[in-house]
Order: sequence, then C-alpha cells, then structure tokens
Amino acid sequence: MKDKEMTAQQILKPSRVFSGQAIQKILAFLTLIVMIVFFSVASPNFFVSDNIISILLATCVNGLLALGVTFVIITGGIDLSIGTVMTFASVMAGVVVTSLGAPLWLGVLVAVVTGGVIGSITGLLVAYLRIPAFIATLGIMMITKGLSLVVSGASPIYFPAEYKEIAVGSLVGKVIPGFSLQNGVLIFFVMAILAGVILNRTILGRYNFAIGSNTEATRLSGVNVAGWLTAIHTLSGIFCGIAGVVMSSRLGSAQPALGQGYELEAIAAVVIGGTSLSGGQGTISGTVIGAFIMSVLTNGLRIMGVKQEWQTVTIGIVVILAVFIDIYRRKKQR
Repeated sequence: MKDKEMTAQQILKPSRVFSGQAIQKILAFLTLIVMIVFFSVASPNFFVSDNIISILLATCVNGLLALGVTFVIITGGIDLSIGTVMTFASVMAGVVVTSLGAPLWLGVLVAVVTGGVIGSITGLLVAYLRIPAFIATLGIMMITKGLSLVVSGASPIYFPAEYKEIAVGSLVGKVIPGFSLQNGVLIFFVMAILAGVILNRTILGRYNFAIGSNTEATRLSGVNVAGWLTAIHTLSGIFCGIAGVVMSSRLGSAQPALGQGYELEAIAAVVIGGTSLSGGQGTISGTVIGAFIMSVLTNGLRIMGVKQEWQTVTIGIVVILAVFIDIYRRKKQR
C-alpha cells in the first residue's frame, strides 16, 4: 500500500521527481569537474594526453557494464554477476577465435550472444522462479567465474594482433586524420546513445520504469512483468558481452581470473549518476557521468601513488556515500 501511495505522489508531483534527478546529475557533473581540477593540480602527470586516453579506455569497460545494469537497477533489482559474465563472454570469444580458428567477427558475436544468454538465464531465475536478485546473481557470478576458468584451462587466451584494433584502433582517425579517438570510446558513446533511446523511447523503457515504480500495480494492469524483467536482464547481459569484447581487445587476451569486483564500480557509477536503488528512477546520461567519476577517481589515486589497498578503501567509501545520498534524496522527494 505504501508503494502505491509513493507512486501516486510521484504521478501527482512529477516535476519534483525529475528536478531531484536533475539536481543529482548536476551535482555529479560538478563533482567530476572538481575531481579533474584537483588531480590536475595535485599531479602534473594527470592531465596529459596519454593519461586522458587511459581514463577514456578504462571508462569504456566500466561504463558499458554500468549502462546495462542501469536497466536492472531501475526495476528495483541488482546484478552482482555482470563482471564475471563479461569475463566469461571474453573467454568464449577467445575459444572461438583461437581454438576453432573462426573469424574475429564471429568471436565478437559469440561474446555478445553469450552475455545475452547468461542475462536471460538470470532473468528467468529472478522473474519466473522468484529467486531474490541478490542470491540469483550471486550464484550466476560464481558459476560464470568457475566456467571461465574451466573453459580456458585457467590460462589466458591470447588473440591475434588485429583483435586489438576493435578497442584501441581508431576508425575516426582514419576518417579524420589527426583526430585519434579509440574505437572502444566510440563503442561506449554509441552504446550510451542506444541505451538512452531504449530507456526513453521504447516500450521496454516505459515498462522498465513502471516495474521499478510499482511492480504489483504494473502486473495488475495486464503487463507481463516476468517477461519484461527477463528481457531487461537479457539486455544487461548483452552489454556485458560487449564490455567483454572491449576489455579483451584492450588487453589482447581473455583473462579468466578477471571480472569479480567490476560490478561494484559499475553499480557505484549508476547510483552516483542518480539512479535509485529503490527503483523507478534513473537516466543514462547520469550513468555516463558516474562512470567517468569512478574512472577519474581510480586513475587519479593511482597517479598520486596511493596504494592499491587504499584505493579500494576509497572506492568503498564512495559507494556508501552514493547510497546514502540516494536514500536522502528519496526521503526528500516523499
């Protein structure tokens, strides 16, 4: 009943909800600017071309994961498996390209399809079997982590040299000489635009928000909630598959031991960007800003010589702070 009352208030006062999201995005953007200025002053090695390129490429992987999980979090759910699904997708691409001798495009397709299939399985567990999202995705995380090690023989899978062109090559540079924008960055921005269109201009996006705002009311209105939840998780899995391609292309290999831990930074980026963990609210543009904040923070701390363990502590504090801000913002909207 309380959820229905909250939804009614949001419907009666939509400007208040949207203004809250706008304020959150503005604050996030200002935070990003302040961080860039701070690290630029603190270290002369921060605001240089090579490091900016490094930040952009690092944002691609985390950003693609964040784009996908934004849809899930808007439904009021969570997905802890996105990092290991990404790794498993890259391992499958590696097996197809190196062991089977398939062309690169087929390896990329297999990675994307692998992510989508795992995402659909997650959706079935959550939507049809009614397993809590936290438990279901935790289980999928362990399964895909194990499968990555099994399929790869617990060893890295090295791709042909041309595979690196997918992420670190520059298609734009060939069209516009002197303007070297890596393909990985281009893929991220294109996928961000596509995600924005899906969320704001399609029926999946409308049901995404409806399910997150009031799942029961959406179900009673005749919407196949379980089916749409499965579709949303499948979409998130596809983004994981694309992230797997970009990550493995950057490294030139599929690293089966990587993946776990990426989900925390991706989820933090989503929440920092204004998407509510309670569901019903979120924007793709906010997620993009949040992804850059996480990348700039991680890179800046590394440039300043902060030890890895303290980097982890700092990121943990940022996650807690982001959740606290989300809770506070929700209370103010009520």
